[in-house]
Amino acid sequence: MRKHHLIYLLLLCLVFPLSAQDYPAMLSLERQTELHDAWLTERAQTVLPMLMKRAEVDMWLLISREYNEDPVLNTMLPGKWMGARRTTMLLIYDPGNGQPLETLACARYAVGDVFKKAWDPEAQPDQWAALSQLITDRNPKKIAVNRSPDFGLADGISSYHYDKLRESMPTSYRDRIVNGDKLAIGWLETRTPSEMTVYRQVMAVAHAIIAEAFSNKVITPGVTTTDEVVWFMRERSNKLGLGVWFHPTVDVQRKEQDELYAFSGRPGSVVIQPGDLLHCDFGITYCGLNTDTQHNAYVLKPGEDEAPAFLVDAFRQGMETMDVLTAEYKNGRTGNELLAAALAKGKAKGLRPTIYTHPIGYHGHGAGPTVGLWDQQGGVPVRGDYPLHPNTAYSIELNTKVYLDAWGKDIRMMMEEDGYWDGKTFRYIDGRQTELYLIR
Repeated sequence: MRKHHLIYLLLLCLVFPLSAQDYPAMLSLERQTELHDAWLTERAQTVLPMLMKRAEVDMWLLISREYNEDPVLNTMLPGKWMGARRTTMLLIYDPGNGQPLETLACARYAVGDVFKKAWDPEAQPDQWAALSQLITDRNPKKIAVNRSPDFGLADGISSYHYDKLRESMPTSYRDRIVNGDKLAIGWLETRTPSEMTVYRQVMAVAHAIIAEAFSNKVITPGVTTTDEVVWFMRERSNKLGLGVWFHPTVDVQRKEQDELYAFSGRPGSVVIQPGDLLHCDFGITYCGLNTDTQHNAYVLKPGEDEAPAFLVDAFRQGMETMDVLTAEYKNGRTGNELLAAALAKGKAKGLRPTIYTHPIGYHGHGAGPTVGLWDQQGGVPVRGDYPLHPNTAYSIELNTKVYLDAWGKDIRMMMEEDGYWDGKTFRYIDGRQTELYLIR
């Protein structure tokens, strides 16, 4: 075993001892709730004014019923609310001239500390009439609602609520309603400095679970199956009080394998053997933030102390593809422009990349520019045409095909790591895997 890899494992055991109680310190639910509310207050004061100005909209309405919540409205509810109450209406208004935004709740209750109660049911029993009055009193030029043909996360208003809104307001105001795509996506994709400080801890927990899963504590070659490793990840997450936003994957590539598994289906469960190249896809939800990570490991054969040079080189090529993509990040570039540039430059370097990178944050497949799909390497209509903005996070997800003479076949070096674009530089939130995990 290489000396520096041994040092890494020793440090890993010191920082992340491999037992549930010794993982990076986990916040209590109460503390997470306090953090959520502090972030919401901060975002209302900093992110919202910027977005209203950037979208050139002076009023934004979010309307939801209990159990049918708009995904954007869900992120604006206080931490102690599990969802909307009855019909919850949030109104955000920019009066202009440098004045602070109004953030109002046309509801029976104030919605946390941010959205002040602005409806008295005793004075006006009709909630929709009350909302109409709030709108006409402010006389906005544009009224944005979360309605979109292309972005699911920006399409949160129900058909009934959209029709009811138009019916309840004066006829002269109906033509002022516009789709709020830019506001919805901007709100969901923008990360604050406070969130990014915690995001590093969230990623550290995800990395620690993978490090434990890809170790001899979990894997006994010749005995342990890939599905057992998958369920270990699920169980470990559950014991730590974490959510997972998709069922993990653990798969193998080996010399004797007939072909690569298709992305359209899950790989079958197999017994892990010496000489296998292992790969996982794993994501947790913690503090309202999501991770999405694909790491790789090698199972040492008897007498081996390190991975074969041809696999080390394949791993290097995968990292090089990641570097080619992140070097193309630039404000205003669309996802399709990033994809085309990275593919061209990667191929010019002799690489064989497939890129399917996506935003991440409040949602695993988050709001923002789509940078390729595994089956759409020529670009993604509309969602790939959305531009890159500062203070946004991404899962750098891709694979690089590499032909191995020793195996007489192609493998896919599949990688994924979460990173942050601050408007000038790209960095990985908690670093990235720089060499294969080794399993004895």
